[in-house]
Amino acid sequence: MHDKPLLQVNGLRTYFRAKSPGLFSTSTVTRAVDNISFHINEGEVLSLVGESGCGKTTVGRTLTKLEAASSGEALYRGENILPMSQNRFRPLRREIQMIFQDPFASLNPRLTIEQTLAEPLFIHKLAHNRTAANLRIAEILERVGMDSSVMKRHPHEFSGGQRQRIGIARVMIVKPQLIIADEPVSALDVSIQAQVLNLMKELQQDLHISMLFISHDLGVVRHISDRVAVMYEGKIVETAGKRDLFSAPQHPYTRKLLDAIPRIPSFKKAS
Repeated sequence: MHDKPLLQVNGLRTYFRAKSPGLFSTSTVTRAVDNISFHINEGEVLSLVGESGCGKTTVGRTLTKLEAASSGEALYRGENILPMSQNRFRPLRREIQMIFQDPFASLNPRLTIEQTLAEPLFIHKLAHNRTAANLRIAEILERVGMDSSVMKRHPHEFSGGQRQRIGIARVMIVKPQLIIADEPVSALDVSIQAQVLNLMKELQQDLHISMLFISHDLGVVRHISDRVAVMYEGKIVETAGKRDLFSAPQHPYTRKLLDAIPRIPSFKKAS
């Protein structure tokens, strides 16, 4: 890991304005992301953790331009991506990829796995013909622990864990530099979560990818993070290395999250 920020976020705000119904309607502003700053080094995993509704998913959606920022800057390799038009940002979509929470909703049910994985290759001009695309597809499927024989099948034919592996393959096939993973294991059975987390960590380390890992679960975050940023009501209240945060949390809200981690009770053997 290098101590050189791949992404530097400064004073990011994402506000949503909504009008109340009625003749004399008034508008209200929700400060989903309220003046936060953080950085992600090259080859590093920064986890953004907090309760549902704290704004962490909005951070990920803003950085991938699925939501518009209200103010602030996000410097990717020194260039502010927030004011970019969609056309200007399009070439960077290969480098900045997102893994979504629900693997079934993020996969087109009408497309085969072959079609799903070939599409980004042709969009980003990483394969010039179907033969080259299929070779790359077979390679990435093997990398995520699946056989190339699944290429002709559809998403509904797979389990949730398998679908998330396919979602990871779709992201990895374009060789990204930064992955924003939004609750990527929360929809999976607990028994499958560790397998997918281990796969993500292995790929991240082998390919030297930077990652923003978004989660509500500090127990999950413990296994994948280098550093952790704790978010509460739109703000980051604490950022620390994983070891420091788990051993000596500074903010009361961080301590509350740590206290909520399930612990397996120890039982004394009967004498």
